[in-house]
Amino acid sequence: MWDSESESVGGRDYDNGVLSSSKPGLQTDGFEQRGKSWFVSTDIPSDLVVQIGDVSFHIHKYPLLSRSGKMNRAIYESPRDTEVNKVALDDLPGGPESFELAAKFCYGIAVDLTAANISGLRCAAEYLEMTEDLEEGNLIFKTEAFLSYVVLSSWRDSIVVLKSCETLSPWSENLQIVRRCSESIAWKACANPKGIRWQYTGKPPRSSSSPKWNEMKDSSPSRNTQVPPDWWFEDVTILRIDHFVRVITAIKVKGMRYELIGAVITHYAAKWLPGLIKEGATAPLDEGGNVSNISSSSSWNGGLHMILSGNKDDLPPVQVKDQRMIVESLISIIPPQRDSVSCSFLLRLLRMANMLRVAPALVTELEKRVGMQLEQATLGDLLIPCYNKNETTYDVDLVQRLLEHFLVQELSENLSPSRHSSSSDSKMYDGGSHRAAANNNNNPNAKMRVARLVDSYLTEVSRDRNLSLTKFQVLAEALPESARSCDDGLYRAVDSYLKAHPTLTEHERKRLCRVMDCQKLSIDACMHAAQNERLPLRVVVQVLFSEQVKISNALATGSLKEAVESQFHHQPIVASRKTLLEGTPQSFQEGWASAKKDINTLKFELESVKAKYLELQNDMETLQREFNKVSKPKQTSSSSSAWATGWKKLSKLTKMAENSDGGSHVANVDQNKKATRRWRNSIS
Repeated sequence: MWDSESESVGGRDYDNGVLSSSKPGLQTDGFEQRGKSWFVSTDIPSDLVVQIGDVSFHIHKYPLLSRSGKMNRAIYESPRDTEVNKVALDDLPGGPESFELAAKFCYGIAVDLTAANISGLRCAAEYLEMTEDLEEGNLIFKTEAFLSYVVLSSWRDSIVVLKSCETLSPWSENLQIVRRCSESIAWKACANPKGIRWQYTGKPPRSSSSPKWNEMKDSSPSRNTQVPPDWWFEDVTILRIDHFVRVITAIKVKGMRYELIGAVITHYAAKWLPGLIKEGATAPLDEGGNVSNISSSSSWNGGLHMILSGNKDDLPPVQVKDQRMIVESLISIIPPQRDSVSCSFLLRLLRMANMLRVAPALVTELEKRVGMQLEQATLGDLLIPCYNKNETTYDVDLVQRLLEHFLVQELSENLSPSRHSSSSDSKMYDGGSHRAAANNNNNPNAKMRVARLVDSYLTEVSRDRNLSLTKFQVLAEALPESARSCDDGLYRAVDSYLKAHPTLTEHERKRLCRVMDCQKLSIDACMHAAQNERLPLRVVVQVLFSEQVKISNALATGSLKEAVESQFHHQPIVASRKTLLEGTPQSFQEGWASAKKDINTLKFELESVKAKYLELQNDMETLQREFNKVSKPKQTSSSSSAWATGWKKLSKLTKMAENSDGGSHVANVDQNKKATRRWRNSIS
């Protein structure tokens, strides 16, 4: 385990961070400042002025020349006829503060090394070329030893040093200070929370709004205190975006769970992107380190005014550039796993990306991520403004692309259902769970939820007069028919569009109404549609006719149970239909009366066919009885009369059943008999 900040490392003694030169220099009591100038407290007058910005140092040549290769070249490589008394070092990393410490080291004055000044002093030593070739135990060696054995073994010191490297580029990068600090932080962040004994900042209290890192109270966990899995969030999120990306990249390599990585990205965005996430809407973590779900009410409370209020023109150019860099960096480090971050966060990030004109490739990648979990979105997050002038209020084309990505994702999941299952059983520490795989297995109604979301979105954007009919129709028909079990949401959107666009022609209104299925409308929607004068007459007739067909089919069932159920369930419907027709306009009633007349005509014809069938069935039964009586031939007149009567009926039935063998035989006998009779008449 790593040692605490107050402990020595590996038995090495660094004099509590006090640095001094082993070689004695000029006798001096130190440096004193007069305005913006520094002077050495000694009786010997200074012979060299070092200018760094607007600060000057009046010092002696010998202490610096004996330990700095750069100062040697600056003085001795100058022309011989000129004496160098002033040297400008405006590009020295760390500025006047670091040079003051380096100069004190050259004079043999004790220097207190801390995490706040070590990175600047290390870069200044490299700039001044204070190597071992000039003196053993020079400044480069001692600052490097302090970094390696003291700073990198401490959590807090690693954070402080990495934070101080923000003004030391590219020296801190070239000297690997950023890389070493990032890896040190990553190793400690991935450690088991049960074994943490070092101090960390922890979460700020909820009552405070955006407290500064150095103003928070440090917490040192005791053995009985349970350390939360997100203990490192607050310390890491104080870093600049490029250093934050380095830390998160190193944490990914170490195997941190993607839920925690997504949570810390959300936490960073909440701190550095004002307006992206409302205060209190960040996802908390439970004891197992899982990101708790946020209800839609907490994440978006009437956010339409907040969504529309943000504008890129309201921000200064420098802030726009910084925020664009943050958004692009956060998109690039979001874990690829589903549900690593919430869909609400992705949509808010997408809104800001469109506003800041982020790189198109990153925007496309973000849209695909939203499509993976679109069923989790809410209407408020989906209402993303369109930042192109002379366009619709909301970006309808964006929602269309999100739907396409969602359908592609659904198709790929159906073809390979195990694609998103977890392939690793390893966990960073106890309490972890694979929530994404569970959500995938319990997500059969994703298309239905997306359909309801799209219907609500269409209802909202249909009030925009700039929304074309084609865009509305394409978005409404983007999902398959199986995604909607009821088209009431589509009907509301269609009615809202007709209300906002009263100048539509009859052909355009019919084309608009084709996006909904009249047979999927509920009774309430049908009642409203029948009284809606904005709908075409043909659509109203279709609505009423479909309801009448449903009622007729239900009444025509042969089961007694179904008949009883229809008596209870359909009587209120018929009564409501009568009330509905009384409230419809006269033109609609005429169309309905014509359709009802056709239905009654079909019913009458069906009853006539049934009556004829019953009559023929009775005749067949009578004929069968007569045929049984005369099965044995008798030479009586009564039997002949009965046979003649039966024969006539039998000949009548042969016309209805010509394919019967008995009928064919009787027909042949009848023809032969008639032919013989005509021959006899001709002879006589």
